[in-house]
Amino acid sequence: MDAPSAFIADGLTKTFPGGTTALDGLSVAVPRGAVGLVGANGAGKTTLFRLLLGLIRPTSGRVEVCGAAVATDPIGVRRRLGFMPEHDCLPPDQTAADLVATFGELSGLPPRAARQRASDVLDLVGLDEARFRSMDGFSTGMRQRTKLAQAIVADPELVLLDEPTAGLDPMGREEMLALVDRLGTFGISVVLATHLLDDVQSVCDHVVMIDGGRLVLDGPTHKLLERAGTVRLDVGGRSEELDRALSGRGFTTAVLDDGTAEVTADGQGIDDVLDIVRDAVAELGLPLHSLSTGYASLDEVFLLKASGRADD
Repeated sequence: MDAPSAFIADGLTKTFPGGTTALDGLSVAVPRGAVGLVGANGAGKTTLFRLLLGLIRPTSGRVEVCGAAVATDPIGVRRRLGFMPEHDCLPPDQTAADLVATFGELSGLPPRAARQRASDVLDLVGLDEARFRSMDGFSTGMRQRTKLAQAIVADPELVLLDEPTAGLDPMGREEMLALVDRLGTFGISVVLATHLLDDVQSVCDHVVMIDGGRLVLDGPTHKLLERAGTVRLDVGGRSEELDRALSGRGFTTAVLDDGTAEVTADGQGIDDVLDIVRDAVAELGLPLHSLSTGYASLDEVFLLKASGRADD
């Protein structure tokens, strides 16, 4: 039997008092693994996390986490989840060891096992030597690592990370992403909520994009990148002919300064675009001096979708 999805949202809507709708009929099945939940600030990412955790109830729709329905089995859901909040929430007068061990006990571990487990995960996140220091002297990077440690101390099936690289310098950001990437080796699935698409592109194998509480797109990262890729070819100065032929088939073609043509995938797979370009070159009898492909960034995919050119 296949493992259940990391989470499933079915017609999920959340409207707050005053009429603000944070999620608007969101329906998506998110697979296990490393998943990026991306969108601008205010897109609904944190509200979705709060619904997954059972901290608030939806106005309508349902949500299921690791095979358990949040509405009917909230305790079962929380046993499966770890959560790293975005905001600074660490008590300054405690040590990291005490805090993480406390969260281990709250998750059901016996005190001695919780203390040992806290030591293990603090070592994993690079805080072994600092675990007995008061957290009021921690840097931003150390505080982020402590929040990650408490999220994974009980060995959850799924961990929700809300802006884990917020406030970090470039080196700290790379180190945090490397830690996130390692979680999969321990069998922990990750949903990483961020507005930084480069973070998702570097560590996530699946992407869910939301905007205004609605689903923009979701799918494997490499497939989404292919859909906004480009094919560049040199047809011996006859790029305009190719442009006319491909524009009739719905493609966007640009003639570059060096005379080569660049064809944008416009929501189709890059392999499909290559086949169509090849056929057009053959039909027109054009010379083909060079042919190459390029892949987009997630920023380009998001802009492509927002422009209405990419298909669902």
